[in-house]
Order: sequence, then structure tokens, then C-alpha cells
Amino acid sequence: MRCVIARFPFDLTKSGVLESMKGVKPEPVTGESVIIGRRHYPLKQVGQVITRQDRRDFSAGEVLRAMSQLGFTCRALPAAAPAHGDSALQRASALLGTGTPLSV
Repeated sequence: MRCVIARFPFDLTKSGVLESMKGVKPEPVTGESVIIGRRHYPLKQVGQVITRQDRRDFSAGEVLRAMSQLGFTCRALPAAAPAHGDSALQRASALLGTGTPLSV
């Protein structure tokens, strides 16, 4: 499949991506990711390996689009947790209807 990443055309295949990522240790995933084999890789890491370009030269969206078209499973950013100032104990107490948490 022909795709453009960072204004450069690439002919990518699923088997070619699998071969390129073989033996590459996944970095910790903190944002969008793609599953290659049984491993979760950050999109920017995959883009750097398959294009041999600096990560600042392309967006994660470009790699996401290419990986999706090749049939890889991509994951979006995880949903943000609610920004409450309450502790987990206070939230649980509120759900139970006691109003205030019991002291431990």
C-alpha cells in the first residue's frame, strides 16, 4: 500500500511492517498505540522504525492512518480520569450514600 508520511511516499505492506518491528522492544505506551504481533507500540516509535525518520518529522495521525489501512489494531488515547479532588474512599462513600467516609 502506498502512503505518505512526512511528505514522503512509502510502499508499506503488513508483512514488511511485521518484519521491521521484529526484535524491536516496545517503549512504554503513554498515548496512541498500535498492536503489532502481540505487542503494543507507541505510534511514533513504529513510524520512526518503518520510515527511518526523526519522530518530529511526522504526526502520530499519519502513522495511525497507515497502520489502520494495513489492518493493524490501533488504540486511541486513554480516556482521562475524572478531575475530582475527592479520594477514592470519598467517591466510594458518596456512591454508597453515607456522605462522609469512615475513618480507618
